[in-house]
Amino acid sequence: MGIEPDTKNWTWVIESACPDCGFDGAAVTIRDVPGLIDANTAGWPEQLRRADVRQRPDDATWSPLEYGAHVRDVHRKMTERLELMLAEDDPLFPNWDQDATAVAEGYGEQDPATVAEDLQAAARRAARAFAGVRDDQLDRTGRRSDGSGFTVGSLAVYYAHDPVHHLWDVRHAR
Repeated sequence: MGIEPDTKNWTWVIESACPDCGFDGAAVTIRDVPGLIDANTAGWPEQLRRADVRQRPDDATWSPLEYGAHVRDVHRKMTERLELMLAEDDPLFPNWDQDATAVAEGYGEQDPATVAEDLQAAARRAARAFAGVRDDQLDRTGRRSDGSGFTVGSLAVYYAHDPVHHLWDVRHAR
């Protein structure tokens, strides 16, 4: 059964605490992001080894495997967006429909061990990319296809919430 696409605009997490996972974007800077990503990434292998890794807790929630594949792709996508922002002036990001990607890529059918390895590699690459941002690059801008604008600094905070929130999701949706 398909999952209802998430149409919420989550950009509010840049300035506020998430009532679910506790991530507080107002207290996070880009300099915190590599450590947050490293800490979060350490929690994924255990989740991707669960006996119920392919099981959805209900019809409206992804399985741990689907969340893991999504988080892997978020690391990749946000690294791409950062690189675009650093290379171009105020780029418009190509649209990314995460729900369509989940279906097209068969997230729930992927090999959990491969997803775990790929998630780790993508997270390391992203953490290095965000750690390498210079102070004079923090205010460079980019825009999502829905018009939401980001600076490099705000993109980093927005990005960091996603893997934190989804690890919370898989730990609490049993």
